[in-house]
Amino acid sequence: MEQSLSKVIEPRAAQVLGWIAAGVVVIAISLLLAFFRPTDPYVSTVLTLTGDTERGQAIFQINCAGCHGLEGRGLVGPDLANVSNRKSRKDLILQVTTGETPPMPKFQPSPETMADLLSYLETL
Repeated sequence: MEQSLSKVIEPRAAQVLGWIAAGVVVIAISLLLAFFRPTDPYVSTVLTLTGDTERGQAIFQINCAGCHGLEGRGLVGPDLANVSNRKSRKDLILQVTTGETPPMPKFQPSPETMADLLSYLETL
């Protein structure tokens, strides 16, 4: 009886371990793809440019200050002080261009304009 029970348990344990291993592989691949996902050409272009902080401040005053305040300290929108310490340059670009967190509107500035704005945001 003991032998027949071990014949049932061992294949079942092997099957469970196989499913666990497959799950670990899927999770690892997902994490690698998320980390190394190809960069959007727009983002790549912006990241190659050197923005002008003064122009970026003017862009901010026109487009962002209504929600984030004249100095980026937050009103309706969140406080942007030290935002570059909390978000990567790529994430800042995506935040501005996708508007993924309502009520943030989606903006589609030229790469040069976005580089200027990014340069200013990094000074906050």
